[in-house]
Amino acid sequence: MAHTDHQTMRRVLRREIAGTIALLTDEHDFRAMRRYRSFTFDDHTTYLEQVEAVLRTRASQGSHTTVTLFDPEDYAEFCAETGLNPDAPSSRTRFTAELAATGPTLPYDGRPLSDLVPALVDEAVRQATWEYASTLLARLGSCASGGEDLGRAAFVRASDLLVRILETAGPGNRHLVCSVSGTPETLVAVLHADDDADGVTQLDEAEALEFTTVLALGLGIGGPGGLVMRTTAPGTADRVYGWRIRGGLEPLTAGEVFDAYCTDVESGDLISPESDVDYCAPPDLGTQGPTSHQH
Repeated sequence: MAHTDHQTMRRVLRREIAGTIALLTDEHDFRAMRRYRSFTFDDHTTYLEQVEAVLRTRASQGSHTTVTLFDPEDYAEFCAETGLNPDAPSSRTRFTAELAATGPTLPYDGRPLSDLVPALVDEAVRQATWEYASTLLARLGSCASGGEDLGRAAFVRASDLLVRILETAGPGNRHLVCSVSGTPETLVAVLHADDDADGVTQLDEAEALEFTTVLALGLGIGGPGGLVMRTTAPGTADRVYGWRIRGGLEPLTAGEVFDAYCTDVESGDLISPESDVDYCAPPDLGTQGPTSHQH
């Protein structure tokens, strides 16, 4: 009887343990792991099928699982730093636990891996963008005359401007894209701001933080960059407008927005404009969000 009770308790506990599975999402990473003898999979497609089966089983038993990305190079570095043997399943488990605490993760929600993986990769790019932008922002230092932390000041300005941009936009769903090219890597952040049934703007906090950080970096280094917004509302044409980032936000003319949207980035060729889209100048952001700030 006691043995049966213990089995039952263990089953209950297993259900309550939240697990993390680290995925080798592409063929190249999968091949890199095959150099370890303890990694027993030899076919990437089969590996993904097996992972999906495990995820489905855990979900059917009521277990919560998060999924993260397994990067073989990061794993090798982790093992070197911690003195772990990389060719041991326990080392992969330790690395996965580390990822669960610090890396980008998504909860497994029953959708196929073919849908979950792109979302996970997007999440990883978002986190890397935010971390990189935050690092560059922190390196801006202090203002020589006032001793003000330039990175923090730029973040406050970016937050104010984002609030003003959303306040002056018409009702509907907003899709904002901010790009900053004055850094070694061009940084791009996307923000979705949708109205709920009561007309209240809903934002994803992580997305908003990343977007504000990239905008702050653009303001802090003085650009070059741009911010474009598209508003979609039922019964009206979509509205598209934007600003140039040059130490502040400079409104783009309707013609400049049209040119930006109707030119192929790679080839420079013209693209046909979309019907039912109004390319226009942005509304005045007013004085509450200062658009220029000189030191």
